Amino acid sequence: MMSRLRPIKSLWSRSSVRSNESLSAIMTSLPNEPVTLAVIGCGQRGTRYTEYALDHPKTCKVVAIAEPRPNTRDIFARNHKLDRTLVFNDWQELLKASADTIQTIGKRLADAVIVAVQDHMHCEVVAAFAAQGYHILCEKPMATNLQDCLEIEKAVKNAGIICGIGHVLRYSPYSMAVTEVVRSGQLGELINVVHVEPVGYFHFAHSYVRGHWRKESESSFSLMTKSCHDIDILCHWLSPALPMRVSSFGSLQHFRKEKKPRAAGAATRCLECSIEQDCPYSAKKIYLEPVSRGNTHWPASTIVDGIPDIENITDALRNGPYGQCVYESDNDVCDHQVVNIEYSSGATVSFTMVAYTSLICERQTRLHFTHGEIVGDMNNFTVTDFRTGHKTTHHPKKESSGHGGGDVGLMRTFVEAVRTNNQELLGTDISEVLKSHLTVFAAETSRREGTVIDCAKFEKDIRAELEMR
Repeated sequence: MMSRLRPIKSLWSRSSVRSNESLSAIMTSLPNEPVTLAVIGCGQRGTRYTEYALDHPKTCKVVAIAEPRPNTRDIFARNHKLDRTLVFNDWQELLKASADTIQTIGKRLADAVIVAVQDHMHCEVVAAFAAQGYHILCEKPMATNLQDCLEIEKAVKNAGIICGIGHVLRYSPYSMAVTEVVRSGQLGELINVVHVEPVGYFHFAHSYVRGHWRKESESSFSLMTKSCHDIDILCHWLSPALPMRVSSFGSLQHFRKEKKPRAAGAATRCLECSIEQDCPYSAKKIYLEPVSRGNTHWPASTIVDGIPDIENITDALRNGPYGQCVYESDNDVCDHQVVNIEYSSGATVSFTMVAYTSLICERQTRLHFTHGEIVGDMNNFTVTDFRTGHKTTHHPKKESSGHGGGDVGLMRTFVEAVRTNNQELLGTDISEVLKSHLTVFAAETSRREGTVIDCAKFEKDIRAELEMR
């Protein structure tokens, strides 16, 4: 394993490299220095994860980035005060720069890489940087198809690196507090879990009807892209029991052309629609009106390159996918799905993902034990002990970052795992992540085929099939 690095200051030029002696002297790592990060993909997730570096500069620091969008790239570079010679247009440029420094002086550009590119790119990027010895934090899902998931597992294991996946639900104060009660055994055996993921009506329209995750052929099915970390935390709570059988049902029910209101006529964009004001999925309501009131954050910030002002947002709605009528879009992923899982312990799980909710990603969870229950909503949870009748409501500390503090919790844990070279701090490893992803693939197979899937057989058959290719 290559040693950790201190941040590189004005060292790298795409056309030349300073002397080996100079580079080696400057890049010698000191134990108390921050963990250094290279960020591949500076959009919403890359930006959100690296807020931790801005808030905790003594703990970690971004030293290099790769981002194709010029305005997004420049804003990110300014915010992190990056040396311009370590700002790259794409991940291949960053990879080549890293390879050159490794070959020249035997050092990487950073300790770890955050992979926050589009989902279908994860495998190629993770494998390339794992091969160079970088520790990796990859946004969820780990990949969009089974072969790429297995390739990532192989690449991470072969490299012997620290690897985290963006299953942020595990790392929020709320989830960690629930996990502590589950693990304590104080309520007896966990028998059943009912878990609901309320995506949010306009969130689904933004991401899964108009956005990057609208078409399975360009990303993956919605259970994977939206809910893989729900399945992950359910498997985490039921561990060491393993999923044995899975069934699933769901479809794309509403966001289809035949559901379009007749009064909308031939309009294909919200800005030209006569009934836009009566439509809950109006792009004007979701993007333009909030920006006019000064709200330039998500989701408006994700649809333009740079500052989401009135002019840029209007242009995006006139010319891009985010201004299309939701009934005229080329989306094909499920807008509702249920998953039932039976575990080796005999426990059962019922999971629902649904678009049509006022709540946005505020999961509702009930965990039923032999001697009590936990009922929670991602903010607070109540523990009831059947033996005493006593109810205790827990109010875990809230953090301002996304997913109830899960984003900062994951970053804090990953950085410490890299600093101490200790995968166990993350509470999971790449094989366990793969196992929960396989459960998601099994559920989708059940939905498509209308059958109950034997999880062990499913994994065995998939591995055998892919090995024969």
